[in-house]
Amino acid sequence: MPDPAPPDDPADALVQSQALAAALGALTWEVDGDPGLDAEPEPPPAVVPKPVAVPKPPVKAAPVEPAATLEPEQILEAMLFVGGPPLTPDAVAQVIRGYTPDRVRDAIDALNRRYAAQNRPYAVVPRDAGYVLAVGPAFHGVSERLFGGPRETRLGQPALDVLSLIAYRQPVARADLDALRGADSTAAVRQLVRLGLIAVTRRGDADPGYGTTPRFLELFNLTGLDDLPRLAE
Repeated sequence: MPDPAPPDDPADALVQSQALAAALGALTWEVDGDPGLDAEPEPPPAVVPKPVAVPKPPVKAAPVEPAATLEPEQILEAMLFVGGPPLTPDAVAQVIRGYTPDRVRDAIDALNRRYAAQNRPYAVVPRDAGYVLAVGPAFHGVSERLFGGPRETRLGQPALDVLSLIAYRQPVARADLDALRGADSTAAVRQLVRLGLIAVTRRGDADPGYGTTPRFLELFNLTGLDDLPRLAE
């Protein structure tokens, strides 16, 4: 819109100037550039507090029950259950301090009385200067049904002669068996070794010595070699 032409009369110019000033005073001014003249300062940015980790209360650990004291009889029973070679009194004394052979026998008698009172299918039996935990005779068939029994084998007279000589004279070298029998014992010895009834117990420079095995005692229902019949019998 074109500006109005200036009036020729000074009085009219004064009136027009006053009207223009009044109109300008009614306007709201915004200052660009330096805000420090009339503008209010901007508020500082709000500071967001960082989250503070609140420590959790410590969890109270459950009290640990003290381990029960093992009784010597329990340790002896555990040693028998472990299995392996017959448990000798010397081996027990290395584990249980103060256990003499007599005390071992008393403890084993106490275990057997407890097993019998509880009608257990096993008992502690002596074997080869030691003790083993074995099932009673009435339960021998359980093992055969579970794992398969040994194949029935009949021993001939030569094998029985060799087995008898070894049982009573062990350890015996094969040359001594041949001399005592007056015949070659190689085939009989091999058969008895294969059946697990005898094994090498002493190795010499020339001829090893043979002795019976725990399987021999088990099959003949012997607790030890002392249970062998006397020669007179």
